Amino acid sequence: MNLKYYQKESECMPLEELRKLQGERLAKNFRHVYENVEYYRKRCEEAGVTPDDIKGLDDLDKIPFTCKDDLRATYPYGLFAVPMSKVVRIHASSGTTGKQIVVGYTKEDLDIWDDCTARQLVAIGCDENDIAQNAYGYGLFTGGFGVHGGATKLGIQVIPISSGNTQRQITFMQDLKSTILFCTPSYAAYLGETLKDMGLTPDDIHLKAGIFGAEPWTEEMRRDIEKSLGLKAYDIYGLTEVMGPGVAYECQEQAGMHVNEDHFIIETIDPKTGKRLPDGEKGELVFTAITKQAFPLMRFRTKDIGVLNRAPCACGRTFVRMSKPMGRTDDMLIIRGVNVFPSQIEGVLMQNGYPANYEIHVGRVNNTDTFEIKVEMTAEKFSDVVSEINKQEKQLESALLSVLQIKAKVTLVAPKSIARSEGKAKRVIDTRKLHD
Repeated sequence: MNLKYYQKESECMPLEELRKLQGERLAKNFRHVYENVEYYRKRCEEAGVTPDDIKGLDDLDKIPFTCKDDLRATYPYGLFAVPMSKVVRIHASSGTTGKQIVVGYTKEDLDIWDDCTARQLVAIGCDENDIAQNAYGYGLFTGGFGVHGGATKLGIQVIPISSGNTQRQITFMQDLKSTILFCTPSYAAYLGETLKDMGLTPDDIHLKAGIFGAEPWTEEMRRDIEKSLGLKAYDIYGLTEVMGPGVAYECQEQAGMHVNEDHFIIETIDPKTGKRLPDGEKGELVFTAITKQAFPLMRFRTKDIGVLNRAPCACGRTFVRMSKPMGRTDDMLIIRGVNVFPSQIEGVLMQNGYPANYEIHVGRVNNTDTFEIKVEMTAEKFSDVVSEINKQEKQLESALLSVLQIKAKVTLVAPKSIARSEGKAKRVIDTRKLHD
């Protein structure tokens, strides 16, 4: 089997047909939510919107937004749109931005989820001859189960190793001849580092591709992972509230992530005004689930910042492509009045030959923000000569200033002195009391 598409009729659907399908599914699923979710029905009544008002895509603006606060207010099951007897699986968010939220899936929802992740596997050249090492966490986190289902649908052999026990991960790669790796990008970087520490090279393993998601990562980090593990690194996008990994995915062109538009409508909005933005403008990503039954959110504000591109992709898929998330509206740091995203810092570090192992420390002294970045030195850059370390710190401070337009104190620390993450990396330590 050497497929180019998993579901060609959907993935390459002419745009007029796709918009018509989206409109029909939007109208149907909005009615489903309105009739079955009391909390959201009240929101719509306040906005003066009924199912009769939603006939197609042109009516999308009439639908009220949903946000994370709505999920917390209705915890645990207040936004479910089917009886609990039809829910066959529960997942929950990681809780990295507050209280965990709970979501559910029907059998049909899980089938669609598997299709979405299977589409990416085919899009990057995988088939039943591949062996997938799944180092995403299994459990309430959607990562492990999300990509597992798509791989199983394709007949790919899956090793559900989960995260952790890094040396065993590499031993399994060698012994079981894994060809695909699933994990977070920060853990992929750590695996590459450990491979080197074990005296091995990419030639000692058999990986050809990796699908990495669940946290923002830069193009510099992609190149670093590709070099250290000897594979092609692909991005996957998803979030627990919308479905999990597979909402959008990269193909072999690596020119943005295709959104599975037959199941999700994506918009970009101005995060301050909520007004929709034209394609090509940077804004907050908003998703509407148009086929999900158990937990179908309408116009969910992700707080991820991105750009949409509808230019034709060389792969032949007609689905719109979204950029890598360029940061989040909620983990965007405002330091001395300047907007700072961790991804900007990571890009500068990697361009200057430093690994993606760093911590951002923000504090406040005498009503003034303090801003320090602790950065690991590589073995090559490590020095016990204080003047040499100071020189490297000043060089990095200058490079960061030119990008961030704000001065940061850089402190270089010894190799491997910053704690490694097997899941989402915690990069920011903000001790300011910004709210009384």
